[in-house]
Amino acid sequence: MAVQKIYAGVSLREIRARTGLNQRAFAERLGISLPYLSQMENNHRPISAGVLLRLAQEFGIDLTSLSAGDAERMVIDMQEALADPVFDAAPPLADLRLAATNAPVLARAFLDLYRAHRDGQERLAALDEAYGASGQNATPAPWEEVRDFFHYCDNYIDAVDRAAEHFACPDGQRGNPWQRAQHALAGSGITVQLTELPPGTVFRREGQDLLMNSAAEPATRCFQLLHQVALTRHADLLDATLDLARFRSETARSIAKVGLANYFAGAALMPYRVFLQTARQERHDLERLAHLFDASLEQVAHRLSTLQRPAEKGLPFFFVRVDQAGTITKRHSATRLQFARFGGACPLWNVHQAFEQPRRFLRQLAQTPDDVRYLLLSRDVSKPAGAYGAPVRRFAIGLGCEITHANGMVYADGLDLGNPHSYEPIGISCRICPRADCHQRSVPPVDRGLRIPIDRNGPLPYEIA
Repeated sequence: MAVQKIYAGVSLREIRARTGLNQRAFAERLGISLPYLSQMENNHRPISAGVLLRLAQEFGIDLTSLSAGDAERMVIDMQEALADPVFDAAPPLADLRLAATNAPVLARAFLDLYRAHRDGQERLAALDEAYGASGQNATPAPWEEVRDFFHYCDNYIDAVDRAAEHFACPDGQRGNPWQRAQHALAGSGITVQLTELPPGTVFRREGQDLLMNSAAEPATRCFQLLHQVALTRHADLLDATLDLARFRSETARSIAKVGLANYFAGAALMPYRVFLQTARQERHDLERLAHLFDASLEQVAHRLSTLQRPAEKGLPFFFVRVDQAGTITKRHSATRLQFARFGGACPLWNVHQAFEQPRRFLRQLAQTPDDVRYLLLSRDVSKPAGAYGAPVRRFAIGLGCEITHANGMVYADGLDLGNPHSYEPIGISCRICPRADCHQRSVPPVDRGLRIPIDRNGPLPYEIA
């Protein structure tokens, strides 16, 4: 096993300063030359085993204090901080390591300053959410601007949805979406070919040839083919919708165009009226709907959250997708439950447990702090790698509706919906959740005072005033 090299120039200079020795005298005590000491103090060379031994013998230094662990942790923290969009670009990794080892006080000051900045931003944002502030003075990031666009449209884009429905059912009957998409692309001179592509790649354009990975899941291939139909055959409709949205940057507009093309693909794969009627007949059984529409479970769950056409609305669902770290990567809600913009989701939601029980549907009866009750459903939807050693994309989805609509879901069967003790108290995000007795709370609420008890112990080191 390779021995980790230790660069600890700052520590050497601090030891020399504490002993009151100049460089020449310090080098003599260590039994090394002055240039060699200078190189180690400037982190141009690692500390040798002989020097480590002399430090312990001559000055009683604890060698563990010279470990590079703190510097490496500081580098990771700086990488995370510098990933914030507030910075134009992150410095090279080598520069971060130099800062952590040669100027640790400055690096810590930077991290403290950034932490104060984030705390202030999250506090203001959480208070804006809690009190309905508009945040007009803030400039949202492109991803947030696009997310807000779909959010304030109730995740339903009428013109795009109807165009997709007409494409899928021109004569009122749903045809084969793959064949319709191939025919539509052929009209634009694009030929579709199934072929072998690198794992993780679904399609690739080469001139007028659209290469689709034959190893990809059929539902994924079909969805991406319909996505291409939206971009090639309905570009004018997408652009007109984007013009009405008036995004503040070209980046936001480009992101939204991809989102609208995805919306078209989902709506063409599961056309509105046919899908709504079938969903009601099947009592929103995700597996049955996935089978009947040749779609994935995630595509079905997402589509259910978009059925908000005026006078023809489906059940109001919320839909969420999280990764293994609990980060929300997709969120849509037609219910009163809305997702926090900052921080992770409530750890008491059963969506986090889906990774522990793969390929199983988990049910949960839950109640939010505003006393609204929900039926929650979750399942892992990890993406297969397609080859040994290729990375697997791991996600879990959550789907839920208010309990007044639960009888329309097959997943409510056998649950004691009338028993108030059946409902687990959940929140939105710890920063804005008022529950004082939550055993899973990660941070205090931003708008409440704290008491620090010294005469007793509990699940948290503080009490919410």
